[in-house]
Amino acid sequence: MLKKMLATTALMFGLAASALANVAPDALVQRLSTEMIDAVKADPAIQAGDVAKVIALVDAKVLPYLNFERMTASAVGRFWRQATPEQKQKLQAEFKLLLVRTYAGALAQVKDQTVQLKPFRAGATDAEVVVRTEVKGKGEPIQLDYRMEKAGDSWKIYDVNVLGIWLVDQYRNSFAQEINAGGIDTLITKLAERNKAAAK
Repeated sequence: MLKKMLATTALMFGLAASALANVAPDALVQRLSTEMIDAVKADPAIQAGDVAKVIALVDAKVLPYLNFERMTASAVGRFWRQATPEQKQKLQAEFKLLLVRTYAGALAQVKDQTVQLKPFRAGATDAEVVVRTEVKGKGEPIQLDYRMEKAGDSWKIYDVNVLGIWLVDQYRNSFAQEINAGGIDTLITKLAERNKAAAK
């Protein structure tokens, strides 16, 4: 389930940072998801799972619309407050690489998918919203929802729900087990080992 969930959230990284200030969060998700699908279809290297290309894509186009610190802090849970600044930096770096490597494989599977927004309701002063979508292609539609927060005059994603499971919640459980077993440094080491193994 986690593997399918992570693969589907490749569309979360379908966010091209093209100066979209003052755009409603649902319109932002729709536009950027479409741009991502088009970008993948146009790039044979990404379709082939080129991790370096995916990392470059994420760094250049995704991070401005992703609150990665909040995402990592939420995944680490209560232990985040105990982490040193250096540990927080390492956790973010390894968690990011873990996700990007997963998406590198998932992006190769992007073919004819489209993203359809579900009805969106939010007040003009809401600082946090959920944008609900369905990914449609071959087979059954896949639920893909985004938790977003207002950041200045734009919006940022800090969690993703695939098939009824929030990404951060899923990782929080496994991260807590690692930290309880050996501390924050153990989690960092385990993430680094997984990333190195995936790079081979």
